[in-house]
Amino acid sequence: MRTVLLLIGMSILGHCKDETVSGHGGATATWTLQSIDGTPFTARATLSFPKEGTLVGEAPCNRYSGAQTLPYPWFRAEALVATKRACPDLEAETRYLRALAEMTLVEVAGDTLLLTNDAGREMVFRAGE
Repeated sequence: MRTVLLLIGMSILGHCKDETVSGHGGATATWTLQSIDGTPFTARATLSFPKEGTLVGEAPCNRYSGAQTLPYPWFRAEALVATKRACPDLEAETRYLRALAEMTLVEVAGDTLLLTNDAGREMVFRAGE
């Protein structure tokens, strides 16, 4: 009987674990974009995973938020919403948010977060820069 209860408890606890990027090292930092498709990104853009299933950040002009509910290593920025401020970097912001919406895989390796997709696109982020 104890074994059965132990197995049930372990099963329940196992299902409570955050399987999204936030549960696999993504929540440990605010990630700053370094490059898109190998080209340095000179404007400032950040990405964070504050809790399971969510993403937030600052694009060059506006703050944004959305959902990211797929299990690691899969990635999809869903239901993105952003504030509506204008600034000189709107073109860079559009490029950033479009690329973010196209990413399908995520990898966290130390202070690097890499977003990629099957078309060969990539976004490289660094922690805390």
